[in-house]
Amino acid sequence: MKKKGEMKKVKKVKDKVNDGQDDDPWWSLVQEGIRPSFLCISLFALLVRVAVGLHPYSGARTPPKFGDYEAQRHWMEITLNLPPKDWYRNSSVNDLSYWGLDYPPLTAYQSYVHGVFLKTFDPDSVALFTSRGYESYLGWVFIVSTFRKLLMRWTVLSSDVLIFFPAVLYFVLVYRSMRFGMGQNSDVAWHIAMILLNPCLILIDHGHFQYNCISLGLTIAAIAAALSQKDLVASVLYCLALNHKQMSAYFAPAFFGYLLGKCLRKKNPLLEVTKLGLMVIGTFAVVWWPYLQSKDAALAVLSRLAPFERGIYEDYVANFWCTSSVLVKWKKLYSTQSLRIFSLAATLITCLPSMVQQILAPSSKGFLYALLNTSFSFYLFSFQ
Repeated sequence: MKKKGEMKKVKKVKDKVNDGQDDDPWWSLVQEGIRPSFLCISLFALLVRVAVGLHPYSGARTPPKFGDYEAQRHWMEITLNLPPKDWYRNSSVNDLSYWGLDYPPLTAYQSYVHGVFLKTFDPDSVALFTSRGYESYLGWVFIVSTFRKLLMRWTVLSSDVLIFFPAVLYFVLVYRSMRFGMGQNSDVAWHIAMILLNPCLILIDHGHFQYNCISLGLTIAAIAAALSQKDLVASVLYCLALNHKQMSAYFAPAFFGYLLGKCLRKKNPLLEVTKLGLMVIGTFAVVWWPYLQSKDAALAVLSRLAPFERGIYEDYVANFWCTSSVLVKWKKLYSTQSLRIFSLAATLITCLPSMVQQILAPSSKGFLYALLNTSFSFYLFSFQ
């Protein structure tokens, strides 16, 4: 009888708790599972992006270059009207001092695709020369200008939805299945919300106007593939991320250490390393194919990817070199060549322990920590 009484009390407590949870819409949502939670959070995240995109972009009404909005539009103009060999080369039809392409070839291909989209609805927006710095706030031209901005905003939104959002879902599903993953569905929902509602990404991509969602989406997908033991897929996805924005190099030591460490622990390590190497070389070869025809063409692209002439830091970049310049006037005391060496040495020294640790003892949890550590190293100490 005593046992029955205790069981009834426990049941009443559970019912009371469940009643409270059932009244909570967030709890009801997360109880449905990851995919419904992801869908609802994604819709809200999309609305936030649209709301941010309704505001003026960084550089609006600021001639002669009009900010990164004009840079991205100009790249669409260049890639659409010139052959690939001329995209990174200074010429009478491509003045590199006016927003010259300075990202890897995959960004150029993305600009071409978006340029085709803009040309379909508004050919004047990507016309060679005449479309540059096109801004007006009067009469009919204002309406055309607004329509053009909406089209440009749509290219960022569509990139987010097609690449970043699915990559986040893939990562969360993989992370959830790991032993070190979160224990409850509510934790998963919060995790999805934290990634999709990252204010930095939203403000930079949809306010300032960039396409970081593509390179970050490819990186997140590569991380998920690596965690789910799809190493070849991970290497291809990460190479694509690296070929979209050189900033993806932040994660290179972590990927290298983790994937190499796993290869060395397999039955035939040489074969595994060879397979990974071929995937990396093959991916780079496909992306860089138009520029592998001549040494000069390849060097022209590389020179644009490393603008050392801007100095070790630009404007008010919040890294070690900029912060410490209050005490040590780096730019005055040392040459650019010396600062390149200092920067490279500091970056390697600080990220090397994580990379070596993963080569010696690769693990999924260690890989995530290595990604964090190496990205901090690059953020703090790398040149530019």
